[in-house]
Amino acid sequence: MQPGLSAHSGCRVQELVHIVDDDASFRTAIECRLKHAGYEVATYASTEHLLDSLPGDSVLGCILVLIAGMSGLELQARLSELGSTLPIIFVTGHPDIPTTVRAIKAGADDVLTKPVASDDLLRVVEQAFARHATSRHLHKKLDTIRNRIGTLTPRERQVFDLVVRGDTNKGIARALGGTERTIKAHRKRVMEKMQAQSLAELVSFAERVGVVQAHIS
Repeated sequence: MQPGLSAHSGCRVQELVHIVDDDASFRTAIECRLKHAGYEVATYASTEHLLDSLPGDSVLGCILVLIAGMSGLELQARLSELGSTLPIIFVTGHPDIPTTVRAIKAGADDVLTKPVASDDLLRVVEQAFARHATSRHLHKKLDTIRNRIGTLTPRERQVFDLVVRGDTNKGIARALGGTERTIKAHRKRVMEKMQAQSLAELVSFAERVGVVQAHIS
């Protein structure tokens, strides 16, 4: 797939690479390579500069961190705390196995070693974009499910929690102090609001957003 092309629609979409490096010459060299390949590029002289203008998820992107050691790991941790889903790629001139292991365990997409071959750089960046696209799609699905749950009334939410836990209409009526007929009506509205075609799909929605047990007031 060519840079700047959507894997799903074939329409051009912006793909933005964020480069963080305190070495201006190397930063510029990487920027030129990526721009030549068709990518949009934003550069930052320090991790602080990146955090000051934290990129959102509205545009497909990834972050190339060319600052070795703990500075890069601290940035990674801070971005995670802020809820960023942008993939992070580390580029280091002095590979350190413990640091590399920590970076990967903390969620880094890849760790490259200077000097970086253009083919390797572009391959890793393209893979990062693909992962970000998948991540954004998943987050949109989860947001949709959470929004649907948010439309449930307090009683419908109680019924929803008990239904996905596996309780029967009779058991739910007993737990909530209503009749089975009323519970059936609530259950029908829950299915409609959640746009679930089956109980299995409703349970799948609940599992995706971490609703695993009832919360009865």
